Amino acid sequence: MMLVRDIRPEDRAQWAVLWQGYLEFYKVPDLAPEITEKTWSRFFDPAEPVHALVAEANGVLLGLVHYIFHRNTWCLDDVCYLEDLFTAPPARGRGVGRALIEAVYAKAQEKKASRVYWLTHETNKTAQALYDKIAEKSGFIQYRKNF
Repeated sequence: MMLVRDIRPEDRAQWAVLWQGYLEFYKVPDLAPEITEKTWSRFFDPAEPVHALVAEANGVLLGLVHYIFHRNTWCLDDVCYLEDLFTAPPARGRGVGRALIEAVYAKAQEKKASRVYWLTHETNKTAQALYDKIAEKSGFIQYRKNF
């Protein structure tokens, strides 16, 4: 039986494996260690708007999701950005991704957020098949300038 719950400090080792798998999936295997450390610490800082949930079965983490609440110029209420979502390869196809997204939806509703949104790479067709069932495409295209 799978449980989706808030991340705990004792999840660090298993979370790190999932996090590395996520980074490798998006071809970012050399993320600076201080970024990972800062990300981890933010989950446990009550002043931070960054949160994490994990899916677990029999003491094994199957997936993770990171999400952020922030202000928005088009809404009175905050919105929720689902930033990272990853399911361990052996757990794929078992509803882990859907359960994690639905858990973020519930957290957003608790916080009275007006919406949850996220991005995915245009080549990630497997994820898009799920996303098309549980959300609407906004029609927007992302542009960015890195510094």
